[in-house]
Amino acid sequence: VFTDPLTPCGQIVALHFSIPSVFFLRGVPCAIDIRAAQSPDPPSYVPRMLSLNTDHMTFPQRVKNFLISISESFTCSVIFAPFERLASDYLQKPMTLTQLLSHGSIWLKRVDFVFDYPSPVMPNMIFIGGINCGQKK
Repeated sequence: VFTDPLTPCGQIVALHFSIPSVFFLRGVPCAIDIRAAQSPDPPSYVPRMLSLNTDHMTFPQRVKNFLISISESFTCSVIFAPFERLASDYLQKPMTLTQLLSHGSIWLKRVDFVFDYPSPVMPNMIFIGGINCGQKK
């Protein structure tokens, strides 16, 4: 199943029929894609989305980054709760969004390290950033 993990209905169907899934994404809020793929993502080193931090952070920026990561986890648990209930009801077992997305076979990420900061990734994450990335004028 070729799907977008932001609305994980395709992944629910893929798990129900036991078929592989391929995710095509730019990024999922709260770094759920990173946690689902079990990539390291320490908030003291990897800048959070929309934090305006660089990869060279001062101590106050690292604290700010850590607080953003804590608030993201709370916010996303509220936002993605309906999908977790849907997956749990449909698959007949308790399921979190991270568990649901952890069954993804390949992650096609529309990210390019030229425009974004490098971060650790897993082998099943493939960067195809050149197709949608353009240099701002």
